[in-house]
Amino acid sequence: MTYLMITGRTVNQGVTVENKTSPEYAEETSTCHMHEFDMLELGLDDRDAILVTGPCGAVVMRAVASREVEMGTVFVPYGPYANHIIDAGTHSTGMPDFKSHEVEIEPTDDEPKTVHKLMEDLGGLAYDR
Repeated sequence: MTYLMITGRTVNQGVTVENKTSPEYAEETSTCHMHEFDMLELGLDDRDAILVTGPCGAVVMRAVASREVEMGTVFVPYGPYANHIIDAGTHSTGMPDFKSHEVEIEPTDDEPKTVHKLMEDLGGLAYDR
């Protein structure tokens, strides 16, 4: 099904931003907040894995019910998972469009990747601190 994806910051994301390689940061930024009726229509329970396909890619996330999101709209925190599916074009502003992407969402048996694995998929290399 098709949804309008918006992105933004969350309080929990701000708490974990100091360690972007932590499991807490990955969990927060790999969460897709959906209206509970939309989840019901897709046969999803809270924390079920979903494949989110956007204009520039696809990524596995976890669906979480939220009454703060309107039906037909999903909210994804800024971060590597959102960046994996949105267009990097900035229209000469230096900032990509984070507020108005149509995405397809479907249930999946796959698990969300770690932040490190997402970066490797984009050609990034691991480094030691």
